[in-house]
Amino acid sequence: MSKDLLLTILLTAFLASGCVYKLNVNQGNRVTAEDIADVEIGMTRSQVRFLLGTPMIADPFHQARWDYVYYFRNGKTGKEVQRRFIVNFDGDIVSHVTDEKK
Repeated sequence: MSKDLLLTILLTAFLASGCVYKLNVNQGNRVTAEDIADVEIGMTRSQVRFLLGTPMIADPFHQARWDYVYYFRNGKTGKEVQRRFIVNFDGDIVSHVTDEKK
């Protein structure tokens, strides 16, 4: 095998190794700050579902709490964003909201 051919193969392999595409990862309910600002104390469950969609976690043991969980990882940079928005109800009415962003 000639040196030129070997050099070409090695150079091609080296350049091709950097061409790996990594996907962005989106999981859960994407809830923006504007969406969160629209949720108010005193709203009904159906109004919250209309604004934010179906909650990611609706625990049957804690029916007065809905968790909207979102996770994003940028495939290029690896940067991660996690957000958990919790809506607590008293009966059918929103009593308390919590926004946790990491």
